[in-house]
Amino acid sequence: MSVEICVKVDHVSKSFRRGSESIEVLSGLSLQVPRGEYLGLMGPSGSGKTTLLNLIAGLDQPTAGSVWVGDTEISHLSESQLAAWRTRSLGFVFQFYHLLPVLTAYANVELPLLLLPLTAAQRKQQVLTALDIVGLSDRLHHRPGQLSGGQCQRVGIARAIVTDPALIVADEPTGDLDAKSAEEILNLLCELRTQLKKTIVMVTHDPRAAARADRILHLEKGKLVEQMAEEGR
Repeated sequence: MSVEICVKVDHVSKSFRRGSESIEVLSGLSLQVPRGEYLGLMGPSGSGKTTLLNLIAGLDQPTAGSVWVGDTEISHLSESQLAAWRTRSLGFVFQFYHLLPVLTAYANVELPLLLLPLTAAQRKQQVLTALDIVGLSDRLHHRPGQLSGGQCQRVGIARAIVTDPALIVADEPTGDLDAKSAEEILNLLCELRTQLKKTIVMVTHDPRAAARADRILHLEKGKLVEQMAEEGR
């Protein structure tokens, strides 16, 4: 039985210009993420892991090579095509939540749906479902300033899943949280993977967060240098 691949990164390099100098951040990197896998990316600052995450999320494009998510080669899409693809196919969880402070939890979660051809009733149903999944049905009308850090991150996760994307990418999702809140967020991510069958790619510095992943890849100087599999998953 063949394994269905959700993410395929094929011989990808990424360089940035700094004045007259070219800085290579990723160098000929290849990896595959099976559908339904929870992958952790680790490595020192400057190793290229956030750059790799941004390429997988369609927030940046490679200098060379290709990035596929499902049947779509996102590395060759235009900016407008990428924006439309991200709205439907990707959920992004940020370290610092990126919630709009003047909007309620409900309104923050609804934002991605405003870009889709849905009725108000359809949007309401999807927002309420997403907030219920993250355990915040009783905080619909609270603004970010009225929520704890862990609750804000739950709102961020609800926003990431409200369009029911197949792929969720998370950049240090527990990096700004206390230990108890971090544990709750990691439990929630595991539930998204096991119960909703989401594919998750997470960048983290935290070994406790990485230990929740099915597989951990280590980057150093733009290359994959080590791979560890969690036994018994």
